[in-house]
Amino acid sequence: MTERIVSFVMSGGVGSRLWPLSREDNPKQFHDLSGDGSMLAKTLRRLTARPEGETPIFLIAAERHADRVHADLAGLDLAGGGPLFEPTGRNTAAAVALATLRTLSEFGDSLVLVVPSDHEISTPRQFWQSVEAGTEAARSGRLVVFGIKPTQPETGYGYIEVAAESGGTFDVSRFVEKPDIETAQSYLKAGNFYWNTGIFLFRAVAMRDAFIAFQPDIWLATEAAYRAATSDLSGLYMPLELYAAIPSNSIDYAIMERAKDIAMVPAGFRWNDLGSWQSLLDVGPADDRGNVIIGDVVAIDCENSYIRSDGRLLSAIGMKDIAIVSTSDATFVAPVSHSQHVKKIVEQLEKSGRLETRFTPAHDRVIESGAWRRRVHHWLFQETLPLWSTSGVDERHGGFHEALGLDASPLMKPKRMRTMARQVYAFAVARARGWDGPADRLISHGIAFMAGKGRTDKGGWVRTLNVDGSVADATEDAYDHSCVLLALAHAHMYGNPDALRLGEETFAFLDAHLEDSRMTGFLETSDGKGERRSNPHMHLLEAFLAWHQATGERAHLRRAARIIDLFRSHFFDPESWTLGEYFDAEWKPSAGEKGSWTEPGHHFEWASLLVDFAGRSGQAELSGFARKLYASATANGLNRATGLAYGAVSRQGLPLDLISRSWPQAEAVKAAIALDGSGGPDLKPEIEARVGRLFRWHIDPAPLGLWIDRIDERGRSLASDVPASIFYHLVCALTQYLDSTADPKA
Repeated sequence: MTERIVSFVMSGGVGSRLWPLSREDNPKQFHDLSGDGSMLAKTLRRLTARPEGETPIFLIAAERHADRVHADLAGLDLAGGGPLFEPTGRNTAAAVALATLRTLSEFGDSLVLVVPSDHEISTPRQFWQSVEAGTEAARSGRLVVFGIKPTQPETGYGYIEVAAESGGTFDVSRFVEKPDIETAQSYLKAGNFYWNTGIFLFRAVAMRDAFIAFQPDIWLATEAAYRAATSDLSGLYMPLELYAAIPSNSIDYAIMERAKDIAMVPAGFRWNDLGSWQSLLDVGPADDRGNVIIGDVVAIDCENSYIRSDGRLLSAIGMKDIAIVSTSDATFVAPVSHSQHVKKIVEQLEKSGRLETRFTPAHDRVIESGAWRRRVHHWLFQETLPLWSTSGVDERHGGFHEALGLDASPLMKPKRMRTMARQVYAFAVARARGWDGPADRLISHGIAFMAGKGRTDKGGWVRTLNVDGSVADATEDAYDHSCVLLALAHAHMYGNPDALRLGEETFAFLDAHLEDSRMTGFLETSDGKGERRSNPHMHLLEAFLAWHQATGERAHLRRAARIIDLFRSHFFDPESWTLGEYFDAEWKPSAGEKGSWTEPGHHFEWASLLVDFAGRSGQAELSGFARKLYASATANGLNRATGLAYGAVSRQGLPLDLISRSWPQAEAVKAAIALDGSGGPDLKPEIEARVGRLFRWHIDPAPLGLWIDRIDERGRSLASDVPASIFYHLVCALTQYLDSTADPKA
């Protein structure tokens, strides 16, 4: 009977040598580079085609690529195998250790075959003939590798030097990293060097013993993560904190360069790792002048060139031995002989904070409503809320931390009242959407800190507290009071026993000390000083609507109506469809640049609030104002390079603040959702696109549960910390997205 071989496919690489096509969110194994399916799908099909013998097939892949992986697995019989998802990449040594552990736990001391997911191999029959040729050596306890006889001095591959040959296998003398051209030429001339395919065959116990001998720290850390893993029908998932603790190293450095008595089988199949544009030129369908032309390309008098456009028209004249690759957001040009060096470009982009190495533009993708549901739900309920309900809570002094570092550690900053309130609100919203975390305790914790440390003698709320809860700034600010009222309304809805009383006291203070005596809105602070701003009024409108929702009392709707009157008469400019930010005491736009200052993020916030008020009051015409604000913000307020909202633009559409923060992108999602249900055009594709941009630029580049708050006009991160004040924007927007895309039949 033919011996069982347990196969593992490693699919964790980024494929940076094929940038700008291959990126972190869409690496080369998911691309169809030769016209017959993705490289991953072809690798899996090759493994299922073993002529005889049991072959369970497992896939080790990044958890963030789960949806792509499941698409490539569709219809394949993995013979009892399945995906193992890494929550973060820890290099190939961890992957091989994981493969070994899985085999030992499920199949005992079986033979294990580990293959990359992104290599071009001629036929399954030739592949399996070569693998079977190595089984005897592997069965005897040797670690087996597979080498390709070189045909040219290749600098992009690692090499294997071999010595004696016995029974069709060679003894390995040493492994050599990618050489320079002179060294590669000497290897070719020597005749006893082979290209290293990165394919391994071994007994599970032999690899376990090698790890224990040479890298016990990697073995033990991987074992701890594997033992704590959870599994469901979609695959096996390792806990992040344990998997991230595994030392990152390649299997070559960790084991193969240290182990003795390694065997090499000369591979009997054609092989190409498709790791450079030169390699794609070599295997692609060439025209009569040796060019590989893909996409919308016009090429005149070009020879031996790889020219590819994934989007707009690309034209080239007189190119010879050149690689030109153009995507919708990046173009790469180099002599084909230099295409191995594209990794230097990627490294330079990453050093400067550019995100084009990580994300693939998807402007032309047909988006199905709800396409982001799974990712949004996972990020909210498995990543973000667990983090901020633990690391974000100050259990020592009370309240919540004002910010976390990008390593999720609390930053000892003064605590703004608005942030404390927003955290209470966010946990209340999450509780309403079914979060099973300690929402009630967190709401009570936040309110107890606010009320115990942050009240003023007049019954209002202070602006800022020190870390220990002592008062840092006792100013009674309208903006802060709006946030407090919003939090108390939602806390009251979900049963907090103190919220109603505190809300009534806050309304009494608002009426006595912050209302303008002329009945034209509210003062910035209780002392009546400072410019007048529309922004605190917008947040008061949000709070009044929340209290109307919480109590059903029309008095709160009447309060909201007064804000709406101000919007109509002073805030909104009917000519430019913009909303002013800064005003004098008479509600005239401030002098100078401030008078022309508008913020796209606030346009989005007002739009959703206007739709909300229109639904409660019956003033349907307000939806028209909401559409104008949304149209103005999207027409003049977006960075065309990233699709993100600028910080501020003039009424004429000139950028005034080029920074794109995370909260306006969240508010854009809310506005699109509100307008989609208000009788206008179908905005569902727009909603998906806006959620996609939020994740592409702000969420996915960040560590789990965090976000990149600030991005410059060229798409580079400017974030040094993660402000807690943004949490409520994200929770509110993404829960609304989940609500709007829920299956009504479910």
